[in-house]
Amino acid sequence: MKKGLVKEGSVIIDSASGVSGAGKNLTLATHFPECNEGYSAYKVATHRHTPEIEQELKTQVTFTPHLAPWNRGIFSTIYLKLKTQKKIEEIRKLYKGTYKDASFVRVVSALPNIKQVCGSNFCDICVQYDSHTEYVIILSVIDNLVKGAAGQAIQNMNLMFGLPETMGLLKVGMYP
Repeated sequence: MKKGLVKEGSVIIDSASGVSGAGKNLTLATHFPECNEGYSAYKVATHRHTPEIEQELKTQVTFTPHLAPWNRGIFSTIYLKLKTQKKIEEIRKLYKGTYKDASFVRVVSALPNIKQVCGSNFCDICVQYDSHTEYVIILSVIDNLVKGAAGQAIQNMNLMFGLPETMGLLKVGMYP
């Protein structure tokens, strides 16, 4: 997006969040017997974070969140079209360059899995290309209870106080 390579209005985001992403208030949909063994979309075309996403990306997006039957973690799959064709190696190189100094973003070649970041402050990102549809597909995983909230707060506090950004956050992920 920053390089102006993405076709306007082509961004589609599907994000699956574990039950802890729904907040602390119990609802029928987040009650374990209801969500266990299920997978459902919610707030389709009306999610409160859509305007924020569009503000940051500076383009319209189609955002569909899903409730997944796991405790923690967010798995996002983002589809976008480029204005002009690029080789996937160029796109991956662009991602690696963009995040080379990001302490907690790992651009990986293998398809990511929430288990790989569970209990950590890391975000794993994998970039793929569908030559049939010409969509670039970005897959990312985070632990929403660490990177999504607490870890992000600690990381920001470290920066505000001139401490190493990674202080207290380099713990290896855990499972479960």
